[in-house]
Amino acid sequence: MGTEWSLTIDCAYPGKLAAFWALALGYEEKPAPAGFGSWEEWFSHHEVPEDEWDDGAYLSDPDGVGPTLSFLKVPEPKVAKNRLHIDVRVGGGRETPWEVRWPRVVEAVERLTAAGATVVREDELQGRPDHVVMADPEGNEFCLV
Repeated sequence: MGTEWSLTIDCAYPGKLAAFWALALGYEEKPAPAGFGSWEEWFSHHEVPEDEWDDGAYLSDPDGVGPTLSFLKVPEPKVAKNRLHIDVRVGGGRETPWEVRWPRVVEAVERLTAAGATVVREDELQGRPDHVVMADPEGNEFCLV
């Protein structure tokens, strides 16, 4: 069995970016830890200053299969290309026939651009579109495959 892991994304607006990624991945807000009725209750219990309560947001896979995501507020803006990016397999991945996969990718591009993402480029493989490189509302690159 592998080690459980989570992905943390530095950002300027944790709540807004978490809402975007919840839409992109079908994730939901991570429930408050056991024994607490809300994140606010947990923050208060752990003496997190109230002015820091919006400094993070947390998502989880509703099926409990995928990793959790944390979004943490940082003071500095993004200045360079990601060294790590997420491949969002909205089309089913390359093992799915192109005729099935590509319309799913196109639909996701439309849905995510409406939510604030931008298209960076469309890459081709063997003369036809293969995947779309996008940037989330804060400029973090990801691919739709």
